[in-house]
Amino acid sequence: MKVGMLYSATMLPAFLLLFFMGTSIRLSETMSRDEKSKLRNQVLEMFDHAYQNYMDHAYPADELMPLTCRGRVRGLEPSRGDIDDALGKFSLTLIDTLDTLALLNKTVEFEAAVRRVVKDVRLDNDIVVSVFETNIRVLGGLLGGHSMAVMLKESGRMLWYQNELLHMAKDLGLRLLPAFNTSSGLPYPRVNLRYGVRGPETRTGTETDTCTACAGTIILEFAALSRFTGDPTFEAHARRALDFLWEKRQRNSNLVGTTINIHSGEWVRRDSGVGAGIDSYYEYLMKAYILLGDDQFLQRFNTHYASIMKYISQPPLLLDVHIHKPLLPARTWMDSLLAFFPGLQVLKGDIRPAIETHEMLYQVTKKHNFLPEAFTTDFRVHWAQHPLRPEFAESTYFLYKATRDPYYLEVGRTVLENLNRFARVPCGFAAMKDVRTGSHEDRMDSFFLAEMFKYLFLLFAEEEDLPFNVEDYIFTTEAHLLPLSLSTASNSQAPSVVNNMAGEELDDSNFEWTCPNTRLLFPDPAFPRNLREPIRSAVDKSCPRPTTHREPGMGRPPLRAQDFMANNPEHLELLRRMGVSLIHLKDGRVQLVQHATQAVSAVAAEDGMRFMQEMMELSSQQQKEQLPPRAVQIVSHPFFGRVVLTAGPAQFGLDLYKSSSGVRGFVTVAEPYNGCTELSNSEIVAGRIALLQRGQCMFAEKARHIQKAGAIGGIVIDDNEGSSSDTAPLFQMAGDGRNTDDVSLPLLFLFHKEGNILLEALKEYKEVEVLLSDKARDRGTDGAEEEDCSTEEKDHSSSTSSEPAEDAVAGQDSVQPVEGLGSYISVDVGEEPAVDGDSGSQSMDSLMADWQEDLEAFKQMEKDEL
Repeated sequence: MKVGMLYSATMLPAFLLLFFMGTSIRLSETMSRDEKSKLRNQVLEMFDHAYQNYMDHAYPADELMPLTCRGRVRGLEPSRGDIDDALGKFSLTLIDTLDTLALLNKTVEFEAAVRRVVKDVRLDNDIVVSVFETNIRVLGGLLGGHSMAVMLKESGRMLWYQNELLHMAKDLGLRLLPAFNTSSGLPYPRVNLRYGVRGPETRTGTETDTCTACAGTIILEFAALSRFTGDPTFEAHARRALDFLWEKRQRNSNLVGTTINIHSGEWVRRDSGVGAGIDSYYEYLMKAYILLGDDQFLQRFNTHYASIMKYISQPPLLLDVHIHKPLLPARTWMDSLLAFFPGLQVLKGDIRPAIETHEMLYQVTKKHNFLPEAFTTDFRVHWAQHPLRPEFAESTYFLYKATRDPYYLEVGRTVLENLNRFARVPCGFAAMKDVRTGSHEDRMDSFFLAEMFKYLFLLFAEEEDLPFNVEDYIFTTEAHLLPLSLSTASNSQAPSVVNNMAGEELDDSNFEWTCPNTRLLFPDPAFPRNLREPIRSAVDKSCPRPTTHREPGMGRPPLRAQDFMANNPEHLELLRRMGVSLIHLKDGRVQLVQHATQAVSAVAAEDGMRFMQEMMELSSQQQKEQLPPRAVQIVSHPFFGRVVLTAGPAQFGLDLYKSSSGVRGFVTVAEPYNGCTELSNSEIVAGRIALLQRGQCMFAEKARHIQKAGAIGGIVIDDNEGSSSDTAPLFQMAGDGRNTDDVSLPLLFLFHKEGNILLEALKEYKEVEVLLSDKARDRGTDGAEEEDCSTEEKDHSSSTSSEPAEDAVAGQDSVQPVEGLGSYISVDVGEEPAVDGDSGSQSMDSLMADWQEDLEAFKQMEKDEL
């Protein structure tokens, strides 16, 4: 028997949400109301900490930089590439947070925030922004804020409000419309807020590609704008873009690719999944049906969903495939953006795979404290960043609503605790630069306030805690609230420009008209728990140590890539004999190029080719594994371990990766600051950690001087003003070509920005204590560490010697990159080594293709920033 009801497209689509109120299932001990209340209040306190610090230290800037306690203003900070396209000098975080304030019962703060937005925010800025980000964050934020203001006005509050936010939303919508002026109807990815799309002079209109999600995540905001204002233009453009994407789906697999040419409609990237680049396209098909009641959206979603479950879903995994060959996996890792998908499956009513995938994500979260930006099929870290994404909390909330299983309340408690223990800093919450070390990034994205606190508050809130019935609203992908009453609002809708459904009979098998009955789905109350147990076991057992394999029959070349030292005369002579030339670059790296015709013999040329292949394999492996950096954790008042700076290690001295406790001590500046001669303040440095400036001598020489002065450790700070681990490859400091066994203290490297945070702290507080370690220690517990499931082994001594030990030009300190795509190589991937003949070229091409695919995928994720 099925519980639910049949309804036609003319009936309110809110029926799809009825199953949220379905039969409760008790799978574990029920959390008491008092405990839920404590957690709910903790959410409110954490929100206040983040919001108030933004208002105190950042507003009217777009975002807060929580480590340096200031606002991020585009153009004044070093460029972060496509990520900065979300910033438009329109107080992004405040607009993105409006309806969060209302939902959290902060009515006074909400009214004040609306007044600020109306008074202070201007949208006619001469700045190029992402159409996708501006739509979901700013347009969605204005519409969500308008919905809340109208709701409050109807209840007798904010009687002064005269649709000011809606007027701003329409103004912004008109500024985004020029991006849709393409032959396909797919929008350009960027638009100038003042000048629209006019070509290179406005820094727009030159792009040819966009991601599927970027073009397919418009309909909710644009349709709401049309129905709020009565202007059908916006909804028509969004429908046209969706129609075109549907038209261009791969007809055999019914999947879409990740990137599409906005002019020709050709798929540029043909990999298909439910994560970065595609995710919210599927989400908006389902939610557009719920909000607008158009059967066509549901049919398209169901068609795609059937293919997702057939090809991409391998419970509990969700793996990308090729759209033309959907039985072939496109990669062996998953990105964190797919964490929204269990929540979407709950909306769909397919709860079993939602439970399975969510449990896998939870177990990965417990191993690393947060979901890494990407992780492998055996649950190791692939990309170690975590920008405080809310998708996992979102799915946790939806699963709790669907099952009422208290287990998901405990999951939410874990999310709360990890945010407080590892991400909280004095000026807000800082993104994790590396989940393995606990190091921070000076970044608190607006979506953290827009989404994370909404879902966590709703998870622990009782019905009487909410100022309105959330079942009357639908969440956009940015968690903005749009009223379901818009489904009956007139938009004077004209027919879609592209309607490929014309002439096709609707396939009833694609429609599921009934709401799922949770009692029917789970006749045994322990059933969800039984689904979770094998997944938990699989993740727990997924950390075997990798083994080293040698290609059979390859022979041993005279020089191994892992042993290569650019300052070793013997190695340089061996390279010369193999036809390999070495070029020193300005940043301390070296570029290797082989010309087989310059080798002394055919055998030597063959050895050279093997060496180059080994070097590229080593580089590619390091690119993907991201050898963990070290951490400088400020543990003294008022930081108490909440500020963690990403640091590069040295090839010599104490290896903090093998030290269980690290080295803890107060810092002091060495004199001379460069540390290139014996210190004049030895009595002060003794027993402390010395701060040194990079340059003028070798790193090992600096280490010897501070060790002689009695220092217990050293931190070298980059002398290149403006350098940051956010935008540059992290350094691993090499020796000086001599035996460095005499150096016994640890030496770490900080870029200028991170080093300046430490110097400013020392300037303000005089006595600053830090912990030098392989990873941030737990703040507030006994410091017990979980098993490290990173992709690398503990001993890296054989895989980090591919950079010069000295600068051939200046003779100063030298570095080796240890982390970051595009920087972790000794062969410049911008120029593939030139080789005569075909020997080995296929292998190198394959390696380069793999590396390039990872790099493009990473850049795509940075563009998405959902």
